[in-house]
Amino acid sequence: MKKLTSIVICLFMYGMLLSQSTVSGKIMDTDNQPLIGASVVVKGSNIGTITDVDGGFTLSNIPEGAQTLIVSYLGYDDLMYELNSSGSTMDLGSLALASSSNILSEVVVTGVMDIVRDRRTPVAVSTITAREIQAKTTGNVELGEVAKATPSIFVANQAGGYGDSEVWTRGFDQSNTAFLLNGQPINGMEDGKMYWSNWSGLTDVASAVQIQRGLGASKLAISSVGGTWNFIMKSTENERGGSVFSTIGNDAYRKAGASYSTGLSKNGFALTVLGSAWSGNGWAYGTRGQGQTYFLSAGYKPSANHTFNFLVTGAPQWHDQKFQTSIFSHEDENGDIDPRYNNNWGIYNGEYFTERRNYYHKPVMNLNWDWKINERSNLAMVLYGSFGRGGGTGGLGGSKVRTESGLINFDQTRADSTGYIRRASVNNHNWFGAVATYNRTLSENLSFSAGADLRRYYGDHFRQVVDLISSDGIEVSNSRTSYIANTEYEANPWAALSNFAPREDRIAYNNAETIRYGGVFGQLEYAKNNFSAYVQGALSTQDYERHEYFYETLENENSPVVVNNGYNAKVGLSYTMGNNHVLFANVGQYSRQPFFDVSFVGFSNTPADETKNEKITGLEAGYKFVSDDLYLNINGYYTLWSDRVFQSFYDGTVGDTVQLLDGSNYLAIDDPFENSIQEQRHVGVELDLGYQVNEDLKLSGFASIGDWVVVGGREVTLFDGTPRAEIRSYTIEGEDVKVGGAPQTSFGASARYNLFNNFSTEVQYFYYSKLFANNGGIELPSYSLVDLNLGYTLPLNNGDVLRFGANIYNLFGKLYISKSRTSIEADEIDANNWEGINKANQVTFGQIQTWNFTMRYQF
Repeated sequence: MKKLTSIVICLFMYGMLLSQSTVSGKIMDTDNQPLIGASVVVKGSNIGTITDVDGGFTLSNIPEGAQTLIVSYLGYDDLMYELNSSGSTMDLGSLALASSSNILSEVVVTGVMDIVRDRRTPVAVSTITAREIQAKTTGNVELGEVAKATPSIFVANQAGGYGDSEVWTRGFDQSNTAFLLNGQPINGMEDGKMYWSNWSGLTDVASAVQIQRGLGASKLAISSVGGTWNFIMKSTENERGGSVFSTIGNDAYRKAGASYSTGLSKNGFALTVLGSAWSGNGWAYGTRGQGQTYFLSAGYKPSANHTFNFLVTGAPQWHDQKFQTSIFSHEDENGDIDPRYNNNWGIYNGEYFTERRNYYHKPVMNLNWDWKINERSNLAMVLYGSFGRGGGTGGLGGSKVRTESGLINFDQTRADSTGYIRRASVNNHNWFGAVATYNRTLSENLSFSAGADLRRYYGDHFRQVVDLISSDGIEVSNSRTSYIANTEYEANPWAALSNFAPREDRIAYNNAETIRYGGVFGQLEYAKNNFSAYVQGALSTQDYERHEYFYETLENENSPVVVNNGYNAKVGLSYTMGNNHVLFANVGQYSRQPFFDVSFVGFSNTPADETKNEKITGLEAGYKFVSDDLYLNINGYYTLWSDRVFQSFYDGTVGDTVQLLDGSNYLAIDDPFENSIQEQRHVGVELDLGYQVNEDLKLSGFASIGDWVVVGGREVTLFDGTPRAEIRSYTIEGEDVKVGGAPQTSFGASARYNLFNNFSTEVQYFYYSKLFANNGGIELPSYSLVDLNLGYTLPLNNGDVLRFGANIYNLFGKLYISKSRTSIEADEIDANNWEGINKANQVTFGQIQTWNFTMRYQF
């Protein structure tokens, strides 16, 4: 009987095996590149595998009948493949996954981020994937460089030194574009500025970048006049593995790093770490730099409904700078322009030495908690903090001795001059905040979200001695005390964390501010069939308190508290026609509190009563088309910005003449500046499209045509002296003036082609025109750039991967002069250009040739 039972069981199992299938295939991207490590799972079962180095997979023992394969890979849409298992061996061939903004549902580590995941969302948006970031920015360029092919985005790269790039969004500079890091605002709270040198490590740790132009999807009351950049950082990886990488580039650039992930353990813990270091000489003379990046992310998932993630990252760096100088100082003895010329450095004690060095260390940490309360609601919260330490050096006192070529002779300065030092202008801060968002599905078609945004910021500003050179010390006498400051503090980002001058050893100035911010926000969204709409609003209050430690007595060191309330309101809708066509529109208005830097008279404790909230009104409409091989986006926008306070700064001390906004000459006292209250109007249209011609060739392009003007006259106030004092006020009358800083017309095209298996190349062309100077609308000639990217993937027998990448930015090597943040091709300068170009008497070189080569080993 036992033998008979065994035979029956064996026959039954044999029959089961005969009725089960084996399925194989390859998972590729739309560029016909293998996706290594993609997940392939039979729906509703524990049968699954991951793809090998060729993108291949094999699944065995698939039950007979209709089955669904679920194919997923980070950065791509999931693929649902229906098959009929008939007990045979099946080869599915190549299955292609499409890249999509849905990548963000996988890499977002916290639900506080307002990310566009659906093309029906009524926002003009572009998403840059991790693959593009690693291919094009792992090296000597900032992360902003990867966004050049996005409509209405302009990037001026680092002619002034590593980390000195600037970006514009729809003609608005960095202080009026919001930058978020995993939902955490990172614009400076004092002035809204974005300092790329503080975030050089983003190229190593970013999983994606989403640029929302215009009003955007963020519910926070932030500086998004031009748009919002969301940097999504690596989360704690679920799979074990790592990588080692190395990069070389122009002007002795070197970078090396490694990362490793433990994978998710059985008890729910996971850890991801990354470290890298870089150094280089810089494109311009005397612009050396070096830095490091560290990143640690620890995840814990105690249950299906709770996820915690702690993250800490930083990018300590120093880089020497090429400050703007007269255009004529770039001429050599033959009258030719030497664009690399820089007169801020020289030799000291037989070694390279610079007067101008930027150094900073800004550790950032956050703790995220995601709680799935039930099937209809969830809560997400992030607590964050950052501690910025560092500043920038320069000369102070005495007089510098220069060589015949214009460099600083520090040895002779020490011998012949008295009282010259290298000082540091220090900007330290402590910043803490919290963002919480509650989401609730009210019905099948209606959802609701609400939350709060809290921030507290303390900034401390002063000068300290770095090198005494020809001085025995600086005599300090202020309203409180007198002393001699003679302790030297190193201009080093690591030392700056703790080794900076105490209050009794600071020179020139010392002031601080406390900024407190609180906001609440909410959104109601309706979606049914082909129609969706949302209404969104936020209320906020912000207060400023200034602390003057040099020019006020102890009793009067704290200013009156300046309180400003603000709001924003947005409405948007979209309609989908068929499966391919989407129409959308949105409208909104902001009442934005003025920045701290313009809320007090000059740099005093007296509130600036004339400063009031800035008003921003935005309208936008667009059309989106998506098919299997073609996408097309067309947007039109209108932005009106009223009561804007625009600051113009001038480099000039006693005896220097600077040119003011009205064109008049002014004899400076100590780095004067002007505040102008003005209205700006930005109108434009945008286009971007892509077409997959075949498995090997993809074409894409973009175009932006804008009309950006300062409307009518401006009220201007001039400040100068130490402490700052109002010198005079005046009105600039006249017609509309073109907004400068970024090209008002730009377009580009690119072609990506797979030359052979695992080897691809991409060529990008950019054209820029309608460039205007900020000081009165001087138009400069148009110019074009060509970039080249090469990539090769080498699968290894053990399942590891070796990747090679190379980039050349500005392929043909033409130099472009960035003049008052505008540009002109250097070889187009002639006698007819000089008068207008030299009007502002300032010049840097903003479009330079840069190249890098990267090798990455993934295991």
